[in-house]
Amino acid sequence: MPAPATVRHFLDLSDAGGDAIAAMINDAQDRKAARTAWPKGRPDPDAPLKDHVLAMIFEKSSTRTRVSFDMAMRQLGGSAMVMESGSMQLGRGESIADTARVLSRMVDAIMIRTDDHGKIEELAHHATVPVINGLTDRSHPCQIVADLLTVIENGKALPGLEIAWLGDGNNVLHSILEAAGLMKFNVRVGTPKGYEPDGEFVELARAGGAQVSLAADAAEAARGADVVITDTWVSMGQEHAATKLEAMAPFQVDDRLMDQAKPDAIFLHCLPAHVGEEVAESVIEGPQSRVFDEAENRIHAQKSVLLWALGKLG
Repeated sequence: MPAPATVRHFLDLSDAGGDAIAAMINDAQDRKAARTAWPKGRPDPDAPLKDHVLAMIFEKSSTRTRVSFDMAMRQLGGSAMVMESGSMQLGRGESIADTARVLSRMVDAIMIRTDDHGKIEELAHHATVPVINGLTDRSHPCQIVADLLTVIENGKALPGLEIAWLGDGNNVLHSILEAAGLMKFNVRVGTPKGYEPDGEFVELARAGGAQVSLAADAAEAARGADVVITDTWVSMGQEHAATKLEAMAPFQVDDRLMDQAKPDAIFLHCLPAHVGEEVAESVIEGPQSRVFDEAENRIHAQKSVLLWALGKLG
């Protein structure tokens, strides 16, 4: 049976909407501030997810997603279990539908990190508990909640914000574009010809009132930006890496490119980084870099995503 309409899945940012994302960021700020100098494993005083269990399915390698969701559940008073696809019956041919139905009877929510967005859509269709997108080939919404939290922590309001994206038009950029339409900021995309983002996300952002520019010149995209963001150019197992790296080379975020942005611009990268490829060491280790704040904020953002999905926020 399909999930009842009351189940809150978080497959993309639009599943929550702008008001809910704002509520998530506010909640994340408050909970983060309240934990200053605390041991990382101590539950929040209200322990809103006490007795709740999250199943985490990994079909792709992970550091930040795995640790942040695990720590998020601990801090919210609940627990999490890691399930590698290769050690599940899912990896031996059990259907996604049956996996969804079984897990829905055993846990309170499911997070999956996978290669094919169609898998998470099928999982959500059959699950009767919330399904959360830990990353797919289409989008990475949890990362963007953490990114927006980081931006706001640095004193930058979202409406009218100018974000410059340099490099590959990938899943992270798709979620940034989706967020732009929901939160009313603008995106300057700098990508080589042939590596532009999916037009669906560009039009979605524009339909929401965001200004989106597409440039084949890195300096043009970075000029006047409040935030400069990039990501790895070649994902695990991607073919034609040499050709892609050659095309991407002019889009490396180096000091020259950062000089095109505003003097108080910050640099973000979801990590892991290939230093010397998409970003110069002087930038990622420099004073404008906020990549480790951004990584830490995955915990605080994940907590608020979980609370929203389980009907305890917004």
